[in-house]
Amino acid sequence: TARNWLNAGVTERMVDCLRALGVPIQIDPTGPGRATLTVQGRGLHGLTPPSAPLFCGGSATTMRLLMGLLATQPFTAVLDGHEGLRRRPMERIAKPLRLMGATIHTTDGHAPVTITGGPLHGIDYEMPVASAQLQTAVLLAALGADGPTILRQPGPARDHTLRFLHGQGAQISESNGLIRFDPAGFRPRPFDITVPGDMSSAAFLLVAGLTVPHSEIRLLGVNINPTRAGLLDVLQQMGGHIQAENIRHEGGEPVADLTVSASSLQGTTVQGEVVVRMIDEFPVFTVAALHARGRTLVRDAAELRAKESDRIDAVVAEFSRLGARITPHPDGFEIEGPQTLSGGTVSSHRDHRLAMSLAVAGLSAGGPVIIEDAQEIGESFPGFVDALRSLGAQIEEKD
Repeated sequence: TARNWLNAGVTERMVDCLRALGVPIQIDPTGPGRATLTVQGRGLHGLTPPSAPLFCGGSATTMRLLMGLLATQPFTAVLDGHEGLRRRPMERIAKPLRLMGATIHTTDGHAPVTITGGPLHGIDYEMPVASAQLQTAVLLAALGADGPTILRQPGPARDHTLRFLHGQGAQISESNGLIRFDPAGFRPRPFDITVPGDMSSAAFLLVAGLTVPHSEIRLLGVNINPTRAGLLDVLQQMGGHIQAENIRHEGGEPVADLTVSASSLQGTTVQGEVVVRMIDEFPVFTVAALHARGRTLVRDAAELRAKESDRIDAVVAEFSRLGARITPHPDGFEIEGPQTLSGGTVSSHRDHRLAMSLAVAGLSAGGPVIIEDAQEIGESFPGFVDALRSLGAQIEEKD
């Protein structure tokens, strides 16, 4: 049972796919965008062949994790999604799973993906990028493999899966980027967990609190896992007034209540290991950078070009429509601030994080901001609009 489960588009896609694989799942809503999730486990090899391709919508996380899970199953399945997902790279996931013994065909390195599972063996694998999704896909496959699996990461990646498996009693360790997992004798057991508040969702409210004059916002129960809290570190380095209180552990993760207030920010350089720790937060970080005094430079973030949109080109294009001056780089962007934004009509590029970032920008813009295709917001933060309204924002929704 998972309490405080995010009931949103990205998680619904995973539930739909698991149900199609024969997994009984019950969802009991508990509030806007929240529910209690109850899953009846089928064991390591108890899934059933799907009767149709598994549709992952726009969720690369769903597709990549299912690739790892399906590598252990003795049948063939097809994974597909909408046009945006078909542009996301899948070969980096397929390669280590093939080395473990699965048969996988991608479409020029992308979806649709056809996968036939079978007997797997552990591998010693040098990861080309520090990616929690790649790490998790391989570890899911390793659950059903013979022998230990070793992953060598080029840098830090989110460690939620490692924490969870360790809490389940798995023989798993991580040191200096080397992960070793031995599945011998390990069998997952039923569990109850309370899911902490998501830092990627909290990011929008943190930046809103910092950039809208006279603001003060208190966010309860936010996951402050260091591998995920890069934005928090950077905003505090820029002079952001953010206090973490009541620090505790929930579900194996560090959690805190955060209080943020309007602040005078200074430009900074974001590069190196912190980039991975805030890779999903760069669209809304742009808003903070536009309010900061001096130069803000982002480098080492080429992975942004392989997200739901090209998040470098899309950020430059859409914020420019609001009067922003942003210089793109192949692996990042540069902003000289502070800059005052005007109103205007912008596009979400069907990217939920870009849509919400533009909405946060609109809170302090000189005129109304109209966001086209804003329905994508429900993919990851269905309570976003209500949250902003509760803080006094004037938001009108139109079909």
